Amino acid sequence: MSAQTTVKRSPLQLAAGLFGVTFLLVGILGFVPGITSGIEHLGFAGHHSEAMLLGVFQISTLHNLVHLIFGVLGLVAATAAPRSKMFLVLSGAVYLVLWIYGLAAGSGPANFIPLNMADNWLHFILGTVMLLSGLLLGRKGTRH
Repeated sequence: MSAQTTVKRSPLQLAAGLFGVTFLLVGILGFVPGITSGIEHLGFAGHHSEAMLLGVFQISTLHNLVHLIFGVLGLVAATAAPRSKMFLVLSGAVYLVLWIYGLAAGSGPANFIPLNMADNWLHFILGTVMLLSGLLLGRKGTRH
């Protein structure tokens, strides 16, 4: 007889895992020529990086590393509902702060990540969806 063990994941865990995988994928793709145009101009940080993920989002090595870190954190958080909720809420808040920072920094020297307008609005959407996912999916409690 074979015993089959199934692990039931809460919606919070599934959301954290989905965001984790997505962030990892985006972080990796930021280093792939062809998917990232101008990769020969990929700077470590700063508003002078001319590399563009999918030809739209301005990126740098630092930007890609941040995506990879958020990816790992999302996957680790997905192992438990309380951690998933914390990841979604805190990461959502961080991305909303990043949205405000990107709007305020513009294309000047304070824009060290770098961010363009497409990045800014993607960060707004990500932050809002992550924050709401953590709050709404976690309303029924986090003990699963």
